[in-house]
Amino acid sequence: MLGTSPQTAALVFLVLVAPVALYVCWSDLKFMKIRNGAGRLLLVIFAVAGFLVLPVEVWAWRWLHYAVILAVGFLLHLVAGVGAGDVKFAAAAAPFVAVEQAPLIPLLFAAFLLGAFAMHRIARAIPAVRGQTPDWVSWTRKDFPMGLAIAGTIVAYLVFAAFPETYGAFFPSKI
Repeated sequence: MLGTSPQTAALVFLVLVAPVALYVCWSDLKFMKIRNGAGRLLLVIFAVAGFLVLPVEVWAWRWLHYAVILAVGFLLHLVAGVGAGDVKFAAAAAPFVAVEQAPLIPLLFAAFLLGAFAMHRIARAIPAVRGQTPDWVSWTRKDFPMGLAIAGTIVAYLVFAAFPETYGAFFPSKI
């Protein structure tokens, strides 16, 4: 371990996770699919960077987050039809969240889900927007590209955790 602060760990995670999250947004909009490679890449990022920037015992326990979210997500997939790619990506993002801050994630996710859903529906109703990306599958499907909300949630969480001096009133600084 490098002995980094929680804010530095969050910043390292943010820099590494944000490009994957951006790819997931694009892929889910264009194909309505989150590729398995995106989730695997998040797990590799956590395995390597997490080991370097988190205390070893914290890093080891956070793997449990992956297992719990994967199990809950699998049940949601079976019962509620949540997409398998959404489940796997959310599970892969889970180890980046501190257990102390886990109760904040559903609130953050709800905000991103509402915002992403509204923006997606507004954008697809505007011919000029659809004309720029006419081959995006999400424009014609009734279901919603949930990857937008999942990716937004993990990136926003890491921003809040990396910059507690800005968001500290709303978000505890421990990651």
